[in-house]
Amino acid sequence: MSVDLIAAVAAAGVGYLIGSLPFGYLVAKSKGVDIFAVGSRNPGATNVKRCVGRKAGNLVFALDAVKGFVATFWPLLVFGVSYVYPLIGLVFAVVGHSFSLFTRFRGGKGVATMLGGVVALMPWAALIGALVWLAVFYASRYVSLASICLAISLPLSNLLLGVAEPLVWVSAALAVLVIVRHRENIVRLLRGEENRFARKSGNESK
Repeated sequence: MSVDLIAAVAAAGVGYLIGSLPFGYLVAKSKGVDIFAVGSRNPGATNVKRCVGRKAGNLVFALDAVKGFVATFWPLLVFGVSYVYPLIGLVFAVVGHSFSLFTRFRGGKGVATMLGGVVALMPWAALIGALVWLAVFYASRYVSLASICLAISLPLSNLLLGVAEPLVWVSAALAVLVIVRHRENIVRLLRGEENRFARKSGNESK
């Protein structure tokens, strides 16, 4: 399959810029909180929810998911039905979210942004991933574990669904990135030190 270099660069550049939009930082800042100085110091929805509040955290999750959706969907509208450019947009949106140009290359772990892009391009895998997240979270109350399992489910679901091979490989690469971004959480999980999302109070840990 031939690739238009200009289209690829456009998808990558726009995807990165969209992904870099630091909604977690901005929403927290609007409430007088420097999200990089509190909790886990991560600008993702989980830390915002814990340190700023449930509504703020949910808003950040939605906005971060929209970033991934837009970065993935616009190449479909502009460049046609080829999945190459949407995949490029998705990957660079997650990279932008994780290493934002606007916050000195600091960022979140990419789960919401990845899921938004997967909804646009791999809806069945996204649905399965969301169900996996819900099942693991409500069984364990660990957001990090649920997010890791969601990421791992994507390439497996795509493989079982028989989608195009590049979709499987890209979703696998994204899963690896999400796992790497959760490496500190994994260490805490193995040590039994990872904090759970409280059932009654709704307070969420890092």
